[in-house]
Amino acid sequence: MFRDSSRSRLILAVLIAAAVALLVLDARPGGDPVTSAARTGGELVFAPAAAGVNWATAPATALYDGLRRGPGASGRIAELEQANTDLKDQLRAARIDEQRADQLDELLGLAGLGGYEIVAAQAVTHVTARGYADTATIDAGTESGVRPDMTVVNGSGLVGRVTEAGPHTATVMLSTDVKSAVGARLEATRKIGVVNGGTVPGGPDAELTLELFDLEAPVESGDRVVTLGSHEGAPFVPGVPIGTVDDVHVAPGALSRIARITPAVDFSSLDVVGVVVRGPDEGPRDSVLPPRPDKGDRS
Repeated sequence: MFRDSSRSRLILAVLIAAAVALLVLDARPGGDPVTSAARTGGELVFAPAAAGVNWATAPATALYDGLRRGPGASGRIAELEQANTDLKDQLRAARIDEQRADQLDELLGLAGLGGYEIVAAQAVTHVTARGYADTATIDAGTESGVRPDMTVVNGSGLVGRVTEAGPHTATVMLSTDVKSAVGARLEATRKIGVVNGGTVPGGPDAELTLELFDLEAPVESGDRVVTLGSHEGAPFVPGVPIGTVDDVHVAPGALSRIARITPAVDFSSLDVVGVVVRGPDEGPRDSVLPPRPDKGDRS
């Protein structure tokens, strides 16, 4: 880049004056020796600059002319653009497959820790249907052993329970549905309560809320909650992570305390899930919960 200085402005002025002079001289007829000399001098001054510009732009100009004039050029360009689009689609699909493989690994890890026998499936829709606020459709049904009132999990924890099952698909009521109620237990104190979907009367706004039956039960932010388990494992098997306590709310005159729960599962991005077709022979207690982070680790 040229610096804006008095010297550069002087040089520019001289070149402009010389160019004007050459135009005037070139317009004069005849073979005047002065005119010829001026033309020759002008060529010596400006020819290198013109040659440099031509040299710099020649490859791009040649490429453009070649593409424009070459036989079938437009068709070839279209083919290259389509190939580029196909490659992007393949890379995107490969990333999705890799993410699903990771989710399946996490699901199998959770099933192994809890002793759950599962049928893997994919959540293909997340909709509102038949009076439920939050449901999902999965691509596994009765032909895969899926039945109503079976627990549905993913690699992070509790997703919900099966409400209806067809030959190849099933409907899952998510635990965030306002009609969902799951028997739950605190990790540390083993105190029990019910995790409800949505907001309960007199409680805080939340996706999940825990209602503790014992007003004196110690509970604080960071406490983790798992499923208590139903009779014969239906609709909920024991030990599945539900979420973590955010804060505790005590309504005046209430017979219980209500805690806001952060779900263990990200319900906004459900993909690979597992239907528990057979529960564990013995309750896994808290073994399915991930290890607590080291308090000294600030990362």
